[in-house]
Amino acid sequence: MKFLLYLFCILIFFPSSCSAIEEVILNIDDNNAPEPKAEKIFDEDDKFTLYEKIQDIKAKEVKDTNSTAYLLDGILTKKFEAGPLETMHFFGYYRGAVNIDVSNGADSVYDFSAIQAGINGKFRGGKNYYEARLRFDPLDGYSFLQGLPADIYVANASIPHHTVIIGNTRTPTGYEGSRSDSIIPFVARAQIARNFGNTRKVGIRVKGNYDLIEYDLGGYSSDTYFRSFFPGTEFSGWVTLKPLGKTKGKYGKLNLGGGLTAGKNGTDYTVSGLYAGYEYKNFMANFEYAYADGYNGARTISSNKAEGFYTTAGYKITPRIQVLARYDQYTPDKDFSDDIRREYSAGVNYFIKGQALKLMLNYVFCQNDLFEDSHRVILGTQLML
Repeated sequence: MKFLLYLFCILIFFPSSCSAIEEVILNIDDNNAPEPKAEKIFDEDDKFTLYEKIQDIKAKEVKDTNSTAYLLDGILTKKFEAGPLETMHFFGYYRGAVNIDVSNGADSVYDFSAIQAGINGKFRGGKNYYEARLRFDPLDGYSFLQGLPADIYVANASIPHHTVIIGNTRTPTGYEGSRSDSIIPFVARAQIARNFGNTRKVGIRVKGNYDLIEYDLGGYSSDTYFRSFFPGTEFSGWVTLKPLGKTKGKYGKLNLGGGLTAGKNGTDYTVSGLYAGYEYKNFMANFEYAYADGYNGARTISSNKAEGFYTTAGYKITPRIQVLARYDQYTPDKDFSDDIRREYSAGVNYFIKGQALKLMLNYVFCQNDLFEDSHRVILGTQLML
């Protein structure tokens, strides 16, 4: 009962204060990932009582904070004995924050609210996957129906080390711009990620995963949020080298990546970027740079030449508590170089149940050349059922 009251209090005291949308993608890259638990649900003969399942959730340890986890995956996963579906997982996702502006500086838009629900799972045979995810937050500037579809796709993993995905998914425009908001380190994305990337498009993509290299290559419609039918085409690709991939983590994890997104939607646009990241035990650090000659991101389509970079460092004091620091710089228009925006961020993440139940505290100092500086304190929570 205390656990349920705890969850209820979290939802009440950390309501979402933003209208932007964030999403999370089902991780299907790892062919060796464990299958969801197969307990039958809604069955009077189920050997586990509801009380026992709640006790299992309270005792559940989620040590991996680099991947998506769900609190109720065992309860809400159904395994079928016959028919085209092998498994079906019902899920819900809530991510909200209170954004406190403690100064009179220029306002900034942060994209970090999500209220989502859907299903995902496997088709019979285990080589084909599916997901249908809907989001219920209002999306500023778009109708409810335009913002409703999130991840809607089918995927095939018949080819070893590869997954072919067809549908509406997040494009690999940058490193942080292509990642789920459920696993990014801060409440808000870096400036290049929230301007150049963080968007979904309809298309077909191929993802490869080997010990020393990963890649994600795809062709898409350049439309976002179903505003028009195929206004142009877009290519988006990202390649990551893993020099320590054969060492089984003995010397840590090193990723060196780069990518390109190019297309046409009223105007031509090209975004290129580089990334380096290192993790060793409780320490992590990364750096990402991106340059855009026009871009088609989550917020808008622009013909501006823009660039930016960020660097992040983090350390887990305990398995549940992580401290973070970040420097983030962005120039929205290279032809008007006087406008440089810098953000200095510090944060603490408290992983109650990994990424499935998490509390976040961020401080952001925004330094603007053309506006007054500002200070923000962000209190957030994340719940994945």
